[in-house]
Amino acid sequence: MSESADPGSAGITVQRALDLPGLRGGLPEVVAGTEQLHRTVRWVHAGEVPHIASLLKGGELLLTTGLGLGTRPAEQRAFVRDLARRGIAALVVELGTRFDRLPAALVETARGAGLPLVQLHREVPFVTVTEEIHTEIVNGHYALLRQAEEVHGRCTRALLGGGGIPQVLAVLADFAGNPVFLESADGRLLYAAGGTPEECADPLQVWQRLRGTPAAREDGPPAGSLLVDVPGDGPPGPGGGGPVRARLVLLPVDGRLGPVHRIAAERAAGSLAVVLMQARQEDELAARGRGDFLNDLAEGRVSAEDAPAQARVLGFRPGDTPLLPMVMRLPAGAVDLSPGGWSVLARAVAEELAAVGVPVLLGVRPVEGRVPLLLGLRSESERTAVADRVAAALRAGVERAGPRAAGAARPVVVAGVAGGWAAASAGLRHAAETASAAQGLGDRPWYDARRLDIDLLLWRLRDHPDLAAFVDRAIGPLLAHDRRSRQPLLPTLQTHLAHAGRKAETARELHLNRQTLYNRLARIGDILGTDLDDPHTVLALSLALRARRHLG
Repeated sequence: MSESADPGSAGITVQRALDLPGLRGGLPEVVAGTEQLHRTVRWVHAGEVPHIASLLKGGELLLTTGLGLGTRPAEQRAFVRDLARRGIAALVVELGTRFDRLPAALVETARGAGLPLVQLHREVPFVTVTEEIHTEIVNGHYALLRQAEEVHGRCTRALLGGGGIPQVLAVLADFAGNPVFLESADGRLLYAAGGTPEECADPLQVWQRLRGTPAAREDGPPAGSLLVDVPGDGPPGPGGGGPVRARLVLLPVDGRLGPVHRIAAERAAGSLAVVLMQARQEDELAARGRGDFLNDLAEGRVSAEDAPAQARVLGFRPGDTPLLPMVMRLPAGAVDLSPGGWSVLARAVAEELAAVGVPVLLGVRPVEGRVPLLLGLRSESERTAVADRVAAALRAGVERAGPRAAGAARPVVVAGVAGGWAAASAGLRHAAETASAAQGLGDRPWYDARRLDIDLLLWRLRDHPDLAAFVDRAIGPLLAHDRRSRQPLLPTLQTHLAHAGRKAETARELHLNRQTLYNRLARIGDILGTDLDDPHTVLALSLALRARRHLG
């Protein structure tokens, strides 16, 4: 491969261009910018117009006879300054047509700007020079592609040999001579690879320093870094699928990174996209399998005697400790629940649950929109503490899988009764039904299934016409009043009943004085034609308000 200005660069240096036969035959003399002959020549351009700088993009070697340089020193200085600002690689002037020797203003300005300036003492065919340099550049590009394909071949062989993402990253890190990272689309570190600590920086320390803090992420990666997206395969969605599933990050810690490293990283990103897609499918199938087992256990299709052996096959080995069944019900819009969205959710929730510190069997039930799980407790006394931690982990996983839109309902988490495998079967079924009945209740971290039996009974009767008739008899007049009035009274009744008829607490929550509250309660009693101090009336109204939620 040709001599290059940078590691892995497809261009050639100015010095290499001057050594080629075409320019060497013109007896080149470098009169300015000798220390910049390592610059990369990206392309060759020949021209004789005064404002040629506006036609260039940077990195060109410009060939000219000097006709466009101008006759006055000021014009010549401006000509060179414009080229330097444009970032060309070098200016080569053929003597004889316009100049016998280059003007002092031209040379001095080039020296001040650090622009390589070369004069040719013999005439050369510019087309020959152009062909030679372009051939070298094209050959360099081909050599880069060949190197990148070799790296891609090594990655492919690693995958076919049973390796995974760590092996692909190790191949890329070895080729780049720098640490390589795979980050999630939101910037979390998934994998890291690098050489041995004796040869290069520890990749985890590098990531923590340069990418792992909010300040580092805000500042962005260091100059010269390479960031390559690993594409997804589905519609845009946080955490998975969509246009970007993950991101390859190469940081120039132990050496510079060049175009060849970008090409190799782009090839590796294609391989990683396939690996991640397969992993996502496998994750989802496994999560669905565990969900099917838990559903079969709940429905009695797996006996308490057979359940422990099947659970061990699925990786759940709680021993003889009590089992706590829990179910999370996801409202519509909480996360992307398309195929693939479930794998992202299962992985995010599993990662959060890992910090809880108890054995967990987690599954998904896409049809019902549920996430059932069993937890192994050391004793029944820790049920509440574990349920608190698990509920927080479940909700954190949902937030990671798909940040909740403003106003969207939160997931409902229900915990059953701790016990053996027989109790787990009944507890999972009870918690699953209760999670459906609890939709629309106040936002709490989790609910005890035993305290929602009334809601569950009303939910089961939601399609029975007698339930709708009961609600209409109990609170229908009040609902009709609120539809006509600018001052609805139903919230006052709800708050009053929630506080078990304690007027002081009701007034405090509604920010009302006592007399205003008394007047409202009296008005409600008149509209309903009932006594709000009668226990039977209070019970009927409470049931009607809870039943109304299930009637939509």
